[in-house]
Amino acid sequence: MATLCSVLVLVTAGVGYVADRSLTGTAFASGSSSTRSADGSTNILLIGLDTRRDQNGGPLPKAVLDALHAGDGNEGGYNTNTMILLHVPNGGGRVTAFSVPRDDLVPIPGYRPDKIKQAYGVTKAAVEDRMTAQGVTDPATLEQAGRAAGRQATVGVVQSLTGLPVDHVAEVTLAGFYDIATALGGVTVCLNHAVQDSYSGADFPAGVQQLDGSQALAFVRQRHGLTNGDLDRTHRQQAFLSSAMHQVTAAGTWTDPTKLAALLDVAHRDIVLDQDFDVLSFAASASNLTNGDAAFFTLPIEGFVQANDEDDNEVDPAHVQAFIRQQIAAAAAPPPAPAPPTDPATARGTTVEVQNASGTAGEAAAAETMLVGHGFSPGATSTVDDRAASTVAAAPGSEAAAALAASLLGGGVAVATDPALPAGHLRIVLGTGYHPPAPPSAAGPSGGPVQAGGVPCVD
Repeated sequence: MATLCSVLVLVTAGVGYVADRSLTGTAFASGSSSTRSADGSTNILLIGLDTRRDQNGGPLPKAVLDALHAGDGNEGGYNTNTMILLHVPNGGGRVTAFSVPRDDLVPIPGYRPDKIKQAYGVTKAAVEDRMTAQGVTDPATLEQAGRAAGRQATVGVVQSLTGLPVDHVAEVTLAGFYDIATALGGVTVCLNHAVQDSYSGADFPAGVQQLDGSQALAFVRQRHGLTNGDLDRTHRQQAFLSSAMHQVTAAGTWTDPTKLAALLDVAHRDIVLDQDFDVLSFAASASNLTNGDAAFFTLPIEGFVQANDEDDNEVDPAHVQAFIRQQIAAAAAPPPAPAPPTDPATARGTTVEVQNASGTAGEAAAAETMLVGHGFSPGATSTVDDRAASTVAAAPGSEAAAALAASLLGGGVAVATDPALPAGHLRIVLGTGYHPPAPPSAAGPSGGPVQAGGVPCVD
């Protein structure tokens, strides 16, 4: 969750860098040049730590902990509870952002297969133990060396899972998130349902609302009480980022000296960047992050598995990497031709059965509602195991209706004939690569409606 603010701060820092070339967030060495992107694109790993400690290992002030609803400072550890990999294509263009579910089961070098979020903390602890055995006693030295090693370990496991080289890293903690939300004067969010959760402190009614720094943190931290737990929390984080970006741009932050200074102060205090990160170039090449044109995705999982007496996400790196390649290629492709006008005669009498294999709740019902609005008859909707491809299977004689349905679903949906289907029937599967077509007011990151002002609504 803390990582969400790093995007805002990185873009802001790049704008402010023209006038203020002294971004002094703690620097660290990034990966070797052999791991850098060879095609001129840039991949930036944004890390959000759930620690309640400062850069020297000391506890955050009690006033900050109270505002964060974050206990007494001993909770949280050093899990990377948010990881977002930004892909910025060579020469600019549409940015794609991939959220890495924190419970993905991956090999951790020098340790064991475990949740990907653990790579940072276990590596940090091992390095600090080794240095202590060698006679190093200064807490700040141990903390900084341990965190540097934790970042490198996180880079390694993310590269192995995604198949993408990581060119740069930015890290933010809970305090950074609170500071950025406060600097923005709060962020507007929209909930489909009222929520109340004692763990995160989330207690919000349904609808559009303005959250202060403490409330915003609770909004993106909540996972208890959500249907899909961490995966739903990821959708919230994506929706929050979209809303905050829209808000920053609409509010004229870039030209407001007071607001810009407040965000730059957060960058100086709370953001940790690798020493080669040129934030000015990043801000220029990733400008579409602030105009709403970035695409957000959650990496697919295969299901759930027990490991180390815990529930983990089972992942297939080959599937993950194919999914990433597909989304990057789609972002680089020219926009699809507009869907042809609906012919009611083509849709009439054809029943649509929609299966949701996208991993995003509500997609099947939303797609069916849209298709029924174009003349199709409603059938069953269901949720099935995630799969990559989106397809429309048609009963013999319903091929024209299938082609119309595929075009209405936004393109990239394969059409085939299935003789086993009853007459006048379509079976639609929405895969993890499916993105609902934007209505006149665009859809949010998780496919939900967007209220006035560009605020995505989420569960």
